[in-house]
Amino acid sequence: MRRARRHGHRSSARPVTAVVTVSLVAALAAGCGVLPVLPEPMPTSVVPSVAPQADPVGSENLSPDGFDAVKRMAVRIRNVGCSSLSTGSGFALDDRTLITNKHVVEGSKSLQVLTYDGRDIQVETASAAGLADLAIVRTSDDLPSAPTLAAADPAQGDTVTVVGYPEGGQLTVTQGKVVGTATDPLHENLGQVLVTDAQVEPGSSGSAALNEAGEVIGVVYAKSTDASLLVPVSTLRAMLDDSSAFATLPPCS
Repeated sequence: MRRARRHGHRSSARPVTAVVTVSLVAALAAGCGVLPVLPEPMPTSVVPSVAPQADPVGSENLSPDGFDAVKRMAVRIRNVGCSSLSTGSGFALDDRTLITNKHVVEGSKSLQVLTYDGRDIQVETASAAGLADLAIVRTSDDLPSAPTLAAADPAQGDTVTVVGYPEGGQLTVTQGKVVGTATDPLHENLGQVLVTDAQVEPGSSGSAALNEAGEVIGVVYAKSTDASLLVPVSTLRAMLDDSSAFATLPPCS
């Protein structure tokens, strides 16, 4: 960010110059000073030894405000229920569509969505899947950034990055590895889910899990003692392609 110019800097330079000029004239008039011999001109073959400053790694992905696309696409979701209050995470699918977990948005009186830069995003509707712990939230305001869904699920050992708001606090980026797959312990009909050792906490539900290319490979929905569980991107893609997979959530009563 450019420094703001200090007002008055230009006017303060003139009195200093004037004082120096008067002092020098007075010294010469008194015979007390001799001007030093000026140095020879700088040879044209001499060049500065300072190396040009290279751009930091990854700077091509930085926005003007210093946040990269990974952080810009994550949102914090606050579920104000009829008798409770909870928080979760989510991520943009496109300009006005969010993906999160069903358990993050169900039973709400109102949903509050907050972006990385502190903007409140107005929510229009929320719908949830019957099969997996997934939900779609439609907004009336544009979201800052949206990632790309990976074409396929990751392999065991692949690096995974989770971006969300654990405990409803600050935006957090954690990394781990894909450990393997397991039968979903919470939704028997869903089938296989991804297991990773990336650290997640309550409030991380709905976070995007990304591969090294920054593509979404899954959605965080649960954790155990030393592992986190993801709905794989293959399941997310299949359900987004099925118009009957999501139903509008009724407000709490």
